[in-house]
Amino acid sequence: MKAVVDKDVCISCGLCPSTCPEVFEMDDDGKAVAISGEVPEESKDSAKEAEENCPVSAITVE
Repeated sequence: MKAVVDKDVCISCGLCPSTCPEVFEMDDDGKAVAISGEVPEESKDSAKEAEENCPVSAITVE
């Protein structure tokens, strides 16, 4: 399972790193970014929660 943030859509709200800091962080440009590797097993539920709660649907976790 991988997580991707569409930086063109991201509004820098900070919800994803507050929901799942193991997978998401804010980049130097103020936009969210996901880890490049696989989502850790123990973080899958919170990564999906971040995807579902993103106000602009900028996150894909599959």
